[in-house]
Amino acid sequence: MSKVLSRRDLEFLLYEWLDVESLTTRERFADHSRETFDAFLDVSQQIAERDFAPHNRKNDLNEPTFDGERVTIIPEVSKALKAFAESGLIAAPLSAEHGGMQLPAVVARACFLWFQAANTATSAYAMLTSGNSHLLLAHGTKEQIETYVYPMLEGRFTGTMCLSEPQAGSALSDVLTKATPAGDGTYRVTGSKMWISGGDHELSENIIHLVLARVAGAPAGVKGLSLFIVPKKDVKTGERNGVTLAGLNHKMGYRGTTNTVLAFDDATGYLVGEEGRGLAYMFLMMNEARIGVGAGAVALGYTGYLHALAYAREREQGRPLDDKNPTAPPVAIVKHPDVRRMLLASKSYVEGGLALILYAAKLLDERSEENDLLLDVLTPIVKAWPSQWCRLADDHAIQVHGGYGYTREYPVEQFYRDNRLNSIHEGTDGIQALDLLGRKVTMKGGAGLALLLDRIRATASSVKGDLGEPVLAACDRLAATTAKLWAKGDPSSALVNATAYLDAAGHLVIAWLWLEQHLAAGDKEGDFYDGKRLAARYFVTHELPRIGPMLDLLDSGDTLLRDMDDAWLG
Repeated sequence: MSKVLSRRDLEFLLYEWLDVESLTTRERFADHSRETFDAFLDVSQQIAERDFAPHNRKNDLNEPTFDGERVTIIPEVSKALKAFAESGLIAAPLSAEHGGMQLPAVVARACFLWFQAANTATSAYAMLTSGNSHLLLAHGTKEQIETYVYPMLEGRFTGTMCLSEPQAGSALSDVLTKATPAGDGTYRVTGSKMWISGGDHELSENIIHLVLARVAGAPAGVKGLSLFIVPKKDVKTGERNGVTLAGLNHKMGYRGTTNTVLAFDDATGYLVGEEGRGLAYMFLMMNEARIGVGAGAVALGYTGYLHALAYAREREQGRPLDDKNPTAPPVAIVKHPDVRRMLLASKSYVEGGLALILYAAKLLDERSEENDLLLDVLTPIVKAWPSQWCRLADDHAIQVHGGYGYTREYPVEQFYRDNRLNSIHEGTDGIQALDLLGRKVTMKGGAGLALLLDRIRATASSVKGDLGEPVLAACDRLAATTAKLWAKGDPSSALVNATAYLDAAGHLVIAWLWLEQHLAAGDKEGDFYDGKRLAARYFVTHELPRIGPMLDLLDSGDTLLRDMDDAWLG
């Protein structure tokens, strides 16, 4: 069995739960079948295990270096990305008119999970390029698409997103980078961008930066931001375009992905869409990236869990609690209750997280006003919940390995370090919490939250036995708490404990998706289905009760975090 990802679980979720074969009745996916979906999954697994996984450790130990002129990256990264590009996977979900194969988003997401689990640092270049190209397909001109997108789809160019700045971080309203009209339809872009993943390398012929900048005279705040295409090199001459690598950041994880400080000095930029709508356009890439980050957190947690499970079955140590014979042979540590606790908890996190990612992706394939609204509400949870709880699966994996887990001779410590970054990628968990409670559950008069809770209640009411009742009760509590928080319409009070709200809502959503899996498993026989039913019961009985204290805190109206004086921290 692969220790990268579980093909069996993917097939269960895709075919037995989500019934992705039914998508082939839609005109867009009519040329597809179970056979074509499986073929894409096959090639993804093959390339991931052959070209991505083998250099994951080497990528971590030999991070990119910068000698003042060029960035050096281990050659295996280029080889892997070339194999990925040649497979056609980067363009597969796109329309045929753009050279795509109209693969459903849910299948494409399942495919890319293999690469994220095998080597998250190398896969990051592909993920950013994909998001960049999708944004330009949606908002770019025909000429921009032909000049920049098609080479990205072919793997010749790569792409980035340039939002953060040294002084601004996530506060995009404070962006200072300027764009000055040059009089010929182009702009001169000047400023500094920070934390730009994939910002400089020699893995591709060119790097296409999407840069948020402010045109002179634009209003303050995010409404004054515009979006520009700023290539590393002029596509006609091949000369550098005023984009300079000022330095590399050295992160605790994702070490194989260049993370850069970029200086833009009168770089030629090309406006995307209209002035002043830059952040609105960028949200397409940001939301795609947020789902991608959540998926990456699931992938890393999942591979950590599979490594821990294999180790626990092989490692013999200790004896059963009721065996007092010191000469009795040791047993595999998977027999010990506390090891089982960590493994079962991890299983519930990563398989629940995987269900969340694929459910969200299928909403993109079944676009409707209702599904778009539901995806809006779920997106902060999709990004933040796996970043916290699937990381805990990697934490457990280290513990299951015992002392070996803390050494670099075993891969689980790297999985944890890589996964730790996902809580800050594409907006911190705190930002996602503010987005969920401050915007998503209140928009359209609370229609999005009501829709989510209706779907959860429908599932919980269909489950036989006592598993549905706690979930129904949790729905009622979350609805009541939300109403109470916003009763006075005061954001400073309602949002002070937003992170607790995100945690509670996330756990409720995962409990719902475990009930969905429980229903899909039904009465089917075999260890796999027994495992699904066991994990569903575990999550509802052991994990869902965590939200009680969270909702109690929210209901209390506590404003300690708002009212405290930072001087009291010491």
